[in-house]
Amino acid sequence: MVMIEPEEAWQRVIAAVAPLAPRRFALDVVAGRVLAEDVRAETDHPPFAASTVDGWAVVAEDPSPRRRILSGEGGAGEMPTVTVVPGTAARVMTGAPIPPGADAVVMVEDSGVEGDFVHFTRAVRPSENVRPAGSDLAAGQVVLAAGTVLGPAEVGLLATVGRFEVWAYPSPRVAVLSTGDELVEPWAIPGPAQIRDSNRYTLMAAIREAGGEPLSLGIVPDRPEMLREKVASALDHADVLITSGGVSEGDRDHIGPLLAELGTVHFNRVRQKPGKPFTFATVRGKPCFALPGNPVSALVSFELYVRPALRRMAGHTRLRRPEMPVRLRHPVRPDPVRTEFVRAVVEREEDGWWARTTGSQASSRLLSMLGANALLRIPPGPPLPEGATVTAILIAWPEDH
Repeated sequence: MVMIEPEEAWQRVIAAVAPLAPRRFALDVVAGRVLAEDVRAETDHPPFAASTVDGWAVVAEDPSPRRRILSGEGGAGEMPTVTVVPGTAARVMTGAPIPPGADAVVMVEDSGVEGDFVHFTRAVRPSENVRPAGSDLAAGQVVLAAGTVLGPAEVGLLATVGRFEVWAYPSPRVAVLSTGDELVEPWAIPGPAQIRDSNRYTLMAAIREAGGEPLSLGIVPDRPEMLREKVASALDHADVLITSGGVSEGDRDHIGPLLAELGTVHFNRVRQKPGKPFTFATVRGKPCFALPGNPVSALVSFELYVRPALRRMAGHTRLRRPEMPVRLRHPVRPDPVRTEFVRAVVEREEDGWWARTTGSQASSRLLSMLGANALLRIPPGPPLPEGATVTAILIAWPEDH
């Protein structure tokens, strides 16, 4: 299969994935999900004219210098039992309904009480300190549109309009499998020629950060039948499969041929650094990402392709990380034929945004991702001098922004 450019790889991934079927979620577990329906207010909010302050409900154009206090207080949660007419005033609390006849509220700070009468230190205008019925939400109004990400304010609005369950997109379940005879678990003591498996745990953390639900399938040796069994199990229980390792063209690289046998391979090499050997396939309609075994290659490929796919499956429309132009703090030598995604730290200075790399960019050096808040997209070409402008993909927003 022909090696393709990163942008074409992105287009093929997004064309092959779709949002998962929406489900009903209760109000207390819906935060962070994407709404799959329009939510409307069934009634006006507030359903009655309410006071916005503690004070006195009055007829605004009443010229009386002092007014008789009507018996009975208007508290929040209580319907008024008096009617206000010129020459009278009724005490009301913040959020309480305005008594019939009143059209304004005088703040308690602007009043003085003398026995059964109250006088005011300033005039009041009609509708002052009154929140009209329906002023927040009108009956039939769309409160939240489909596609809205449900944060704290949105969940509060759902509660306001009495929606204790809504249709939203579920989080994709992502099976993660490491392949290779050389791998052992992190708590094991590696034998000769063995290494601890870091990719699975790195990817599971990245999946959680992206809003997915990771499912660990452990380590499988380089044995085709064992790999086939694990892949079948993954597709039975998960919406997505991610593997790491075994995607080159060696005798023990079995994942590519297996995915081609079971489904459709959309590409298996991308003209990028790191992450050239990278297979994307669909099996039983489910996306399968066979990532490289080198830790940085796996994590960079996840950022560029897997994370956006998971977000699309969860109903998001903003899929990719934000990008911005930055200037290089030091010279960079591009790869002669591949687009390189250089790990970097982007910082704001008085004269704009600048980027410095995180040192050695070897695809096995996970330290190059430590502290990085950006991937610099460096196309093939001649050396770039200090001060050259490049595009930064922000994987974390600079703290001093």
